[in-house]
Amino acid sequence: MLLYGTRFDRRQPFLDQTGLVYVRGCEVQGMLDEKGRVIEEGPEPKPKLRGDTRTFRVWLDPNQYQQDMTSSIQNGTEDPYETFNVIMRRKPKENNFKAVLETIRHLMNTECVVPDWLHDIILGYGDPGSAHYSKMPNQISTLDFNDTFLSLDHLRSCFPGCTIKVIEENPELQVPPFRIKFPISSTKDKGKKRKADEEEKDNEEDKTLIVEPYVAPNRGPYPYNQPKRNTIQFTPTQIEAIRAGMQPGLTMVVGPPGTGKTDVAVQIISNLYHNFPEQRTLIVTHSNQALNQLFEKIMALDIDERHLLRLGHGEEELETEKDFSRYGRVNYVLARRLELLREVGRLQESLDVPGDVSYTCETAGHFYLYQVISRWEQYMSKVKPKQGKKVEVEAVAAHFPFHKYFSNAPQPVFKGRSYEEDMDIAEGCYRHIKKIFTQLEEFRAFELLRSGLDRSKYLLVKEAKIIAMTCTHAALKRHDLVELGFKYDNILMEEAAQILEIETFIPLLLQNPEDGYSRLKRWIMIGDHHQLPPVIKNMAFQKYSNMEQSLFTRFVRLGVPTVDLDAQGRARASLCNLYNWRYKHLGNLPHVQELPEFQVPNPGLTFDFQLINVEDFNGVGESEPNPYFYQ
Repeated sequence: MLLYGTRFDRRQPFLDQTGLVYVRGCEVQGMLDEKGRVIEEGPEPKPKLRGDTRTFRVWLDPNQYQQDMTSSIQNGTEDPYETFNVIMRRKPKENNFKAVLETIRHLMNTECVVPDWLHDIILGYGDPGSAHYSKMPNQISTLDFNDTFLSLDHLRSCFPGCTIKVIEENPELQVPPFRIKFPISSTKDKGKKRKADEEEKDNEEDKTLIVEPYVAPNRGPYPYNQPKRNTIQFTPTQIEAIRAGMQPGLTMVVGPPGTGKTDVAVQIISNLYHNFPEQRTLIVTHSNQALNQLFEKIMALDIDERHLLRLGHGEEELETEKDFSRYGRVNYVLARRLELLREVGRLQESLDVPGDVSYTCETAGHFYLYQVISRWEQYMSKVKPKQGKKVEVEAVAAHFPFHKYFSNAPQPVFKGRSYEEDMDIAEGCYRHIKKIFTQLEEFRAFELLRSGLDRSKYLLVKEAKIIAMTCTHAALKRHDLVELGFKYDNILMEEAAQILEIETFIPLLLQNPEDGYSRLKRWIMIGDHHQLPPVIKNMAFQKYSNMEQSLFTRFVRLGVPTVDLDAQGRARASLCNLYNWRYKHLGNLPHVQELPEFQVPNPGLTFDFQLINVEDFNGVGESEPNPYFYQ
């Protein structure tokens, strides 16, 4: 053997100089505990192991093993597996290639089902616009935009060229949230003359949007019952992107730097969550950092925390106290369950019901059924107006059965100004109570499932409505997700132009088809093909197989319709001029021209931007200390 650190001669054979005899590959399954079982990743505390020897179980390459064993039996050579003394591990970042290749192999041998409306587009055939929502047979005419618009004027400004018809006459009630009914054009064959006449009619109808302001139901008397609201004034193109994302079909959003791609993505997620509460949305990004930015913005909107889940290992950098990983969510559910059961105990005390009803989710459910609902129904029979008779305002508060329970809410709970207002408050209080029991009913499974692993699986398959992961995680874990019976209806991809074509395709297939059909309804891709393409280190693949072209870029080149965001709010206008020629109509948001910080010069710099020529430093010129980092 050579001494450690000795340089070897490249011209001489490598093996003789280094003393290497065998090199074999293996995959680590995990470290074993004292009973010889693999220690699982999870919320349970790691077992304390005695001594300083550790045992790992590894999977060997079966073909190689068979050759080695045959050779040692037939030729009497030594068994190489008894003589290993050095273990080397690849970098974790490069260590996922085997899992990704396995996923691709599984996909080639399974019955993959891509939704019919996507099939031809992915293959590059037919009409590139066939999956745009305007051509989908199952367009949705009325959509609830929830808190997307800040006012009616904002709504009007977002649909230029359309006639806005507001159902509500009273200007005081013309406030968000809004539902909007869009005209849907049916393209069926008609006779020529009839077709021409009807087209004129259709064109007028096509431009009329029916807007219905509505009052969101009261959620309860506590300040934390108030929903969080969006505060961003979206531009007309951002609204078009949000509308397209809510409709079924393929939505492609091209977002230059600083045009609010993430805000659009988060608003689409929030609107889908409120419009289709039974559907599940999968969020896929290229990097953990983008996923964390999305999550921080999602938490600022009105989305129930118990429905969020983040898979993979990047959640450590999330800038929040909360843990959105599988086990973090399991712990959250268990802690929330205890909190809610304490509330049930308080409600039981306030109603003077004997017994221990706040012991489990099941006992709480019986208490709700036999004690709470009956009191509420009794109360409603007293305060609902009978034929032709008015009910006094005081009666609403007088008969209310849960006064004692709501004694810790801001007082007075009932204002006594009008029957309608007090009735709305009473119903809000009951909604608050009802929500406690519906959540406990959802959490009941966590009492029956004992292990952390089972609980986390249940969370992934049943409880979570918004599931986020990186495309690498999707490729690594596809087999496990499909086996669990993972299901989703919508996919949103951020940074779609930085993801390899194969990595973009795998997330479409993380679920088993139902009766030969995919249940996928929407695919929203947000990215910018003028910025960095996917990084391919192998030059042959990069140059000769066009592998650095992402699926997003390929779709744009095929002519698939895109929504191009056209107003940036990040750079001063003079800097934006450096790159806005690359995009169709990239303008500036008003604040870039108005705010003082965009007007004053930067201290110490004469110009907004300057290009500096650096001569060869020390005669070396440009150097590359690590790949892709030039200095």
